[in-house]
Amino acid sequence: MIGTDGEQLGIVSAAAALAIADEKGLDLVKISPQATPPVCKLMDYGKYRFEQSKREKEARKNQHVVEIKEIRMSPGIDIGDFNVKLKNAQKFLVEGNRVKVSVRFRGREMAHTDIGRSLLEKFAEQCAEVANLEKGAKMEGRFMNIFLTPKNKK
Repeated sequence: MIGTDGEQLGIVSAAAALAIADEKGLDLVKISPQATPPVCKLMDYGKYRFEQSKREKEARKNQHVVEIKEIRMSPGIDIGDFNVKLKNAQKFLVEGNRVKVSVRFRGREMAHTDIGRSLLEKFAEQCAEVANLEKGAKMEGRFMNIFLTPKNKK
């Protein structure tokens, strides 16, 4: 049996341990029931569970889930639209999210994938100060994609 401060109280019968716990107004909690003899501890179990939930809540608050945001363009995008999409991508990267930049080819545009590739390379070049290029331009069906990851802040 272990006391509230972690001190060893020695081997005590179950009835005596319950009596001691009742006398002090605490709970008797089995820490390792498979051991011979089983190890028990005197503690305020309600307070222990409250502190444990508080620690878990604090850990949840401090974690950040990295999302993949997608930016879609077409090969004939104008400079103004390109700049708006660039600003949004940079904002996502500063927040710590990964960005997937896609160029969609429709109809005859499939014959000019080189335009899309140069567009994606220009986009990655513009984002170079806040992002690293994770995956280069690659065709997947009618889409050409690149992945950008935020640079680590040190």
